[in-house]
Amino acid sequence: MYGAGEVQVEDVPDAHRIEPTDALVRVAYAAICGSDLWPYKSMPHDDTGRRMGHEFIGVVEAVGDEVRTVKAGDLVVSPFLWSDGTCVFCRAGLHSACLHGGRYGWDDVDGGQGEAVRVPQADGTLVVLPVEQDDALMPSLLTLSDVMGTGHHAAVVAQVSPGETTAVVGDGAVGLCGVIAARRLGAEQIILLGSNPERTALGRKFGATDVVAERGDAAVERVRELTDGLGVHSVLECVGLEQAVVTALEIARPGGAVGRVGIPENETAPTGIAFWKNVTLGGGPAPVRAYIEELLPDVLEGQIEPGLVFDRTGPLDEVPDGYRAMNDRETIKFLIEL
Repeated sequence: MYGAGEVQVEDVPDAHRIEPTDALVRVAYAAICGSDLWPYKSMPHDDTGRRMGHEFIGVVEAVGDEVRTVKAGDLVVSPFLWSDGTCVFCRAGLHSACLHGGRYGWDDVDGGQGEAVRVPQADGTLVVLPVEQDDALMPSLLTLSDVMGTGHHAAVVAQVSPGETTAVVGDGAVGLCGVIAARRLGAEQIILLGSNPERTALGRKFGATDVVAERGDAAVERVRELTDGLGVHSVLECVGLEQAVVTALEIARPGGAVGRVGIPENETAPTGIAFWKNVTLGGGPAPVRAYIEELLPDVLEGQIEPGLVFDRTGPLDEVPDGYRAMNDRETIKFLIEL
């Protein structure tokens, strides 16, 4: 990406291992994330460009001398952040704060929207998948790299509990996966705040009991009507706009909890600073690596189908138009098949 709206597919030097803890992964499936749309909307022009993408499944081609848990030929999924799995924060389940981790597309690490990726800290990052590369579950398994784990993180932080009320702010892929997560954790009433009929229909399929299409004060009033004036026990904020955060706080009942996972509109505002540190409200960048083993069996057994958030599939050369389509809300989420 060279700037707002400037996405190009280019030939670049081949990905290769640098550290003994690296793995080289040939990408089979990748995705465009809603968070990729923030720079797509506002990134200043940069002549050097920035490699994009952080969600992918691929086949390990080679590993460094210190890698022990994956080997060449393994089909693996990567969380959207890489982490060592051993530092004090990883051991506490907060892999997104790993002392030795980082982000794809930065610091000589490839982006996931390409043919191959150098994965640092391979032992702590990659998870081997017990299926073949052409398995029909690939879209749902790919969501474990980010959106399903992120929706689940919002539900965990929001303390979703059996028999209680939950609201999900946002009808994008993360919000829709948040509906799945809330239902999976036993919420009795799940209110989805979103205005796109196709997306909210999918939300109902995933388990939403009510849909609120209004915004701002009208949305708050409608949620209160649906909850006997009390508000909801748990709110999953899956947008990141300041107004969405305010709405989430206003619809929570006294003593309720808000789990926010939407990338902040303003990263330097107090709520933006709190997000990146996972400081209560609470929530922040989801430690999806901590959740993969928990969610993987439900995907493999068909208990959840988060891959339904992918409503368009295409090759690498369609990625620029995929960004446009997601930005214009023509597409919920674009799956890249290599």
